[in-house]
Amino acid sequence: MIRTLGQNTLHLVEEIGDFAVFTTRGFTEAIGARKLGRRIVRAIYEQGVRCVPVIVIVGLFTGLVLGLQGYYVLNKFGSEGLLGTLVALTLVRELAPVLAALMLVGQAGSALAAELGIQRNSEQIDALETMGASTYAYLISPRLLASLLVYPIQTALFCLVGLLGGYLSGSVLLNLQPGVYWSAIYKAVEPQDVAECFIKAGFFGLLTIAICAYNGFNAHRRRGSTGARAVSASTTRAVVFSSIAVLATDYLITSLLVKHP
Repeated sequence: MIRTLGQNTLHLVEEIGDFAVFTTRGFTEAIGARKLGRRIVRAIYEQGVRCVPVIVIVGLFTGLVLGLQGYYVLNKFGSEGLLGTLVALTLVRELAPVLAALMLVGQAGSALAAELGIQRNSEQIDALETMGASTYAYLISPRLLASLLVYPIQTALFCLVGLLGGYLSGSVLLNLQPGVYWSAIYKAVEPQDVAECFIKAGFFGLLTIAICAYNGFNAHRRRGSTGARAVSASTTRAVVFSSIAVLATDYLITSLLVKHP
């Protein structure tokens, strides 16, 4: 038992080291890469434009639920005027960066892991390496760089749509005055709240895309699985590990940035 535990621990440390080297090479080999801008634009389209519908839909219903639940809770204490504060701070500080990242992992991250896994399985990546091309600069770097731009933008979109959803629940469907709702938002959200939101979004984007790319790129290294099964296993690992990483990183960043009394 102790031996198995030691072997698993060493394997985990080795994989963390490989992941760190993989991510570092993804950035360093972008320097001087040819036609990098064109591939970044494509990555922005894959992670950004294609994911806008799911961000809008989830953001809207998140705001609707927050507005509905928040109104009835605050109504018990005669504090309906604080609904805008509740919805805004909940979205900006926590829900928007976390849920946006999870949605992007489910759509763009899983697609990235599956694409790289299929390319590895069909030996396309091996062919690029044989021709002397930098597979990191061609396949990984554009995705990593695009994530630093796309995730904050998608998170901002999630926030705006969520605030609109809260307005629809609280002011259109219920009895809260629109001016009271928007005024509470204006007074509640401070620059450090927005900064915290974008910091989280940037970290989540880099971490999740790196995890998904790493699992797809190394699909052939999965023990006990080959071919299509290896691609499926790598995609599943990518989504699960990325989701766990988002929640764990969210706690760490919040504990560092939270205002202590």
